[in-house]
Amino acid sequence: MLSPETVTAIADELAAAERDRTTVPLLTARHPGMTVEDSYAVQNEWRRRQVAAGRRLVGRKIGLTSKVMQQATGITEPDYGAVFDDMVFENGSVVEHARFSNVRIEVELAFVLREPLAGAHTSVFDVLRATEYVVPALEILSSRLEKAGRTIVDTISDNAAMGGMVLGGNPVAPDAVDLRWVSALLYRNETIEETGVAAAVLNHPATGVAWLARKLAQHDDGLAAGDVVLAGSFTRPVWIEPGDTVLADYGRLGTISCRFR
Repeated sequence: MLSPETVTAIADELAAAERDRTTVPLLTARHPGMTVEDSYAVQNEWRRRQVAAGRRLVGRKIGLTSKVMQQATGITEPDYGAVFDDMVFENGSVVEHARFSNVRIEVELAFVLREPLAGAHTSVFDVLRATEYVVPALEILSSRLEKAGRTIVDTISDNAAMGGMVLGGNPVAPDAVDLRWVSALLYRNETIEETGVAAAVLNHPATGVAWLARKLAQHDDGLAAGDVVLAGSFTRPVWIEPGDTVLADYGRLGTISCRFR
C-alpha cells in the first residue's frame, strides 16, 4: 500500500496535469507495487480536493464495461470515476478542445437516479427501480497520464480518464424501451466512425450501474438521488481533433452532437 504522503503527492501531480493540460509519466512505472486500492485512494484524494476547491459532484462514470473498450485499452475489468458539474455540456455545445488531453469520444447511455442507490447486493432490478430516466450521452475522454502501457491502476488514478460529457436526445423511462437493444451511429465530420448496441455493456447497461453501486459499497460510498451515471461505452473510442464535429444518432432516442474548436 502507498503511504498517505505518496497518495497526496500523486493526487497533486494529476491535479496539476489537468490544470496545465499536460500528461505525466505512468504511475505503475514509478510505483510498481501500486494496487487497485491505492489507485482509488489517489482518485478519492483528488476528488476531495476538487470538492474543497468548489467543484460540485453530480455523478459517476463507469469505464471499460464492454469487450470493445477492453480490447481497445488492453484492460480487462471495469473502473469508475467522478463527474463534476463543470464537466457536463448541453446538446449542440461548442467544446474547447484544448481543455482536454488525448481527446476521444465514446457513445453511452446515462442513468439519472430518482432515488439513492447503494449496497453490496445491488441488482439490475434495483437500478431500474431507482432510475428516473435514461438519456443518450457522449463521453469526452481526457487522459492526464501517458497512454502507452497503462494498466487499470493508472486509469483509475486518472479519474477513469473522465473529461466531460454531452447529454441530449430523448429521455426515456427505464421500462419504456428495451435498453439492451438501444443502438447508435457515431459520426465524426459526417462520416460514420463507429456503431454499437447497448447490450455490449455487460449484456445490459444497467448491469454496469449495479456493479458501480456494489463497488462503491466497498469504499463506504453510494449513489445519491439526482446523480447522473454514465453506464459505459458500447463503441470503441474515436480520436477527436480541433474543428471536428461529432453526432450520435440513437434512432427513437434522438440525436446528440457537439463541435470541438
